[in-house]
Amino acid sequence: MSDIYQPPPRTWRKKFADALQGVGQGAWGQSSFAVHCAAATVVVLFASALQLNHYDWGLLLLCIAMVMSAELFNSAVELLAREVDRRHNPTVGKALDIASGAVLVAALGAACVGSLVLLPPLYRWIGAFAP
Repeated sequence: MSDIYQPPPRTWRKKFADALQGVGQGAWGQSSFAVHCAAATVVVLFASALQLNHYDWGLLLLCIAMVMSAELFNSAVELLAREVDRRHNPTVGKALDIASGAVLVAALGAACVGSLVLLPPLYRWIGAFAP
């Protein structure tokens, strides 16, 4: 007899409900997630004001999703790490550092893409007001 837990099959509706609940649990009370949400809001406001094309919007939204996903994965790793070993464990610490590093890489990549997409039209917009 197997001691491995096998969850019962779920409907697609239940899977999506669980996924949305996971987003809420991963985001709720996470200061890092709040910072990323604030940055995403600023990016969306600038993109709207600059009337970017669909391609540029796609790049920006993909970057926002990438950073938010990385942050959710990081939160999941942190949650598991606390449950697996409540004492100081160097291996768990390394795993947490790697997960945080993944968020940093995603955020830096998104910042680079955001700069490449937003700065040229922003400079043109500012130049339109120059004498």
